[in-house]
Amino acid sequence: MSDFGALVVQLRLGGGDTSGVEVKSAAGGLPTAITHSLSALANLPGGGLIILGLDERAEFTPVGLTNVQGLKQGLAGKARALTPPAHLDISDQTVDGHAVVVARVAECPAPDKPCRVTSTRKAYLRGHDGDYLLSELEEQGFLRSREAPSADRQVVPGTGIADLDPALVGAWTEQVRARRPALAAFSGDDLLHKAGILAATGELTRAGLLALGTYPQEYLPQLVVRAANLRDPDPRVRASNITTLDGPIPTLLTAAMAWLRTNLPTAVVESSDGSVRNVPRFPLEALRELVANALVHRDLSPWSEGMAVELRLEEHTLVLTNPGGLYGITVDRLGSDHVTSARNGRLVALCENVADPSDGSRAIEALASGLPRVTRSLEDAALPPARYFDVGLRFTVILSTGPKEAGSSGDAPAGGEAAAVAGVRGLKSGSQLARVYQSLVDCGGQTVTEIAEATGIAGPSIRRALTRLREDYGYVESDGGPGRRTTYSVLLEPPAPGARRV
Repeated sequence: MSDFGALVVQLRLGGGDTSGVEVKSAAGGLPTAITHSLSALANLPGGGLIILGLDERAEFTPVGLTNVQGLKQGLAGKARALTPPAHLDISDQTVDGHAVVVARVAECPAPDKPCRVTSTRKAYLRGHDGDYLLSELEEQGFLRSREAPSADRQVVPGTGIADLDPALVGAWTEQVRARRPALAAFSGDDLLHKAGILAATGELTRAGLLALGTYPQEYLPQLVVRAANLRDPDPRVRASNITTLDGPIPTLLTAAMAWLRTNLPTAVVESSDGSVRNVPRFPLEALRELVANALVHRDLSPWSEGMAVELRLEEHTLVLTNPGGLYGITVDRLGSDHVTSARNGRLVALCENVADPSDGSRAIEALASGLPRVTRSLEDAALPPARYFDVGLRFTVILSTGPKEAGSSGDAPAGGEAAAVAGVRGLKSGSQLARVYQSLVDCGGQTVTEIAEATGIAGPSIRRALTRLREDYGYVESDGGPGRRTTYSVLLEPPAPGARRV
């Protein structure tokens, strides 16, 4: 496992397990609860890792295992105690000269999910912060995931044209006429039928009601956004400004952004002319993309009807969760590949032409450019990259403000380590581009793993930064290739600042 050293660095920087990695000290032998983790990781898209021999409570320092072979045999036995049995690839690794055991848990095939503990018939689900017992409703979610998603096309009993918002329908029709000439050839009820808004029964589809309805929650009461601000400095206050946002998707999106503008922490930024202004700590462009994605890609199946999209603002993080995992794409490709894949294809097709009548802005673009834009805007704001957690039945995005600046009372990320480079090379102080470039300046030629160890930045983010530094700025060159060790170093005479390659 070539990137194991970088993984340990990430765990130490993060201070805990991740959705795909479970770490146990195993100093006293194989923990009993390891079976729960095996079940949860087997149910996780892409599977995950179990690491034995590191103490999470002591910053993931090695404990010094004395019975490595026994632990490996124990893991293999626990894997056979699941239905279906979990498939493991067990290897030996070292950390600071001490042995650790690493088991890669393969994802259980979709037709066999959920993977259960045979003795109890219980199944577990992985969260971004631990293992959870699978509920009966969530088991239904696994069963539904064996089929192609179609919940957005189901009719909503008792609905009809009278439940559509005339202003939203009018704005949608204008967009269709401008952007969908074949569909625009129809009119009236025929147009609503062809677009999948109105079913043959005269009732609305879920997609039609959510995108263009006057008040979808009359029929689907839990398809809302629940927001809570947990940043109150008073320890007696669990949360403040808790609210439930409702209405059709354009209204939900507008209301969520208004709530964020009110509740987000701000940083004081000085402009080049000496004026100062308050800027939200998270870029609003990124937040709008993420909220819109949660609304249009949430699971709409009956098992998830009681679950809302949740938005939580914590001390240094923003957490956004929606029911339903990814469909047609994996977490490692989010934000980098321009891949179009939609759980709710009909809803997405409607929402890309649904405009807010108040300002004419469309809910989504459906061009697969949203998450790459999120990645870029977070980098430009010198913030850590978004962390995505797909556990199959829930999808969570976590944004972090990063470490505080020395002597600062706000949430601004540190920028001193790359300030000199940023000033000379035109790279934004504290950004990942500047940090990666500074690492190469300080250490000379480095591999991605070595840069990760030096900066604490995840491998995929480093590769994106290196690509931009090499192809957009011309600041970096590489030496190596497929099957060979690849190192990166700075060019001795990089182009002048602002002279990007076309």
